[in-house]
Amino acid sequence: MSSKLKGAQILVECLKREGVDLAFGIPGGANLPTFDTLYQDGAIKIILTLHEQGAAHMADGYARATGKVGVCLATSGPGATNLVTGIATAFMDSIPIVALTGQVRTSVIGNDAFQEADTIGITRPITKHSYLVKDPRDMARIVREAFHIARTGRPGPVLVDLPVDTTVGEAEFVYPEQVDIRGYRVQAAPEIDPAAVQKVAQAIMNSKRPVIYAGAGVIHAGAAQELAQLARTMHIPVTTSLLGLGGFPETDPLSLGMLGMHGFEYTNYAVAQADLLLGIGARFDDRVTGKPDLFARNAKKVHIDVDPSSINKTVIVDYPVVGDVKRVLTALNKLLSKPADTQEWLTTIAQMKEKYPLTYREKKKLLPQFVIQQISEVTKGNAVIATGVGQHQMWTAQYYQFNRPRSLITSGGLGTMGFGLPAAIGAQFGRPNEVVWDIDGDGSFQMTSQELATAAQHRLPLKVAIMNNRHHGMVRQWQDLFYESRYAQSTLNRTDFVKLAEAYGCLGLRAEKKEEVRPAIERAMQTTDRPTVIDFLVEESEDCWPMIAPGKAHDELLGTYETLKKEGGVAQRRHVEPDEEAKLSLG
Repeated sequence: MSSKLKGAQILVECLKREGVDLAFGIPGGANLPTFDTLYQDGAIKIILTLHEQGAAHMADGYARATGKVGVCLATSGPGATNLVTGIATAFMDSIPIVALTGQVRTSVIGNDAFQEADTIGITRPITKHSYLVKDPRDMARIVREAFHIARTGRPGPVLVDLPVDTTVGEAEFVYPEQVDIRGYRVQAAPEIDPAAVQKVAQAIMNSKRPVIYAGAGVIHAGAAQELAQLARTMHIPVTTSLLGLGGFPETDPLSLGMLGMHGFEYTNYAVAQADLLLGIGARFDDRVTGKPDLFARNAKKVHIDVDPSSINKTVIVDYPVVGDVKRVLTALNKLLSKPADTQEWLTTIAQMKEKYPLTYREKKKLLPQFVIQQISEVTKGNAVIATGVGQHQMWTAQYYQFNRPRSLITSGGLGTMGFGLPAAIGAQFGRPNEVVWDIDGDGSFQMTSQELATAAQHRLPLKVAIMNNRHHGMVRQWQDLFYESRYAQSTLNRTDFVKLAEAYGCLGLRAEKKEEVRPAIERAMQTTDRPTVIDFLVEESEDCWPMIAPGKAHDELLGTYETLKKEGGVAQRRHVEPDEEAKLSLG
């Protein structure tokens, strides 16, 4: 009997050794040997999706929610190209996924064979690395390297293209215990320059108005505890990027919430007045900085990041530190034992919070801000929240209280509409015992709504809240602001999402009055045998405020508290109950 294994068998054995127990995908002619082997082996559960884009987003949501590498599979040609949007989404947000695509036989590559596409060429700009397996003898090494690259350094997607003959051909199986990739020397914990850390510590001690700006790197590195120690020991307020939400608890009195284009008014003002800004695991995205040369213009700047190419890329900094965020913060905390002199600064910020609160005005129709606040209150901030992209995404960032890492699953860098539902499904598979919500817009939701069938098939207790305003809301808002209210193809047909949900075997609910919101949310929370979709009929013309106009400084805001107040009074303020333990840590 031959001791050799088929390429597909080697692939599956490697996946198991990498800890993969779940993957998302669709079979086709070029990847049938892989699916057949997975079927016969039985150790890895395969979730059949309705579209390959859904598979990529599910792998992404699974990775964000668990910290593991997500896996998706597609066949050659259109199957592989349908993954592109999901791969690019993961690439922009530094999410570790491995995409396994089928490919035509090696002997016909380049001959325009049926369902052939240059998957490597197409995906090279949106992956950390792409592999074409040309020989089954290379299968084990390539798969091992793919997972190593995906999860180390700055995480990201890796693609492995599998010609069908390499999955049916045979080779000896030798699993490479060590990974040695020429030109890739990034380790999980790169060396840190002690002198650079010392300079940062001294800058903190010398500052009077410091602010920490934390990004998703804090979450990727598992450094939330170290961040909290730094902030609470030194009495430094903390703001986050969109993807950094949950990295520092918003119940903490030191929390400033989200910074940037739709960040809090007082947060943007605080950063503008800071004398030291500590960027930690954040890439200074343009939606945060506004006009870069005016960003935090009164502050010396620190940037701590595992990726050296991110430092000085957008904002020139005074104190660069390259290294794993968790290790850098651990080293920094050892040098800092007594609080900086920030009491006057904290008093100023408290006054800013009172003077420039996050608010919205009551209207006759139901408002999405109210709905999201109710979801936050019912879940007590303990749910996993996925979103699509648009106004609802920003309102979720503003009005949902995020207190735990990996509790917000959203597309930041690419801004991918349709991300919410499949990402929520991936998160629910990754954290089956937790409450998962997809807060979505009607436009974003309908781009991938067919994945309700996937959720219903597996009887996931997923909850979907649709802010149904009959528009691509953010596009409509920009058309109001900058295009004289010419609504060029931003108005959507009213869809009956209750009937759609029921057609897929989900529970469908509708709410259009304030008094109907809480009962609908509570009904969804009580439903555990199938997905629930709530169609919230909300005000069509509601805008997301505050907002930084394109090309403006981050403290030049539209839709400020004073503006809203003059236009008709303010009905609701965002309210967060402060964490008593955190208050005690401040003395």
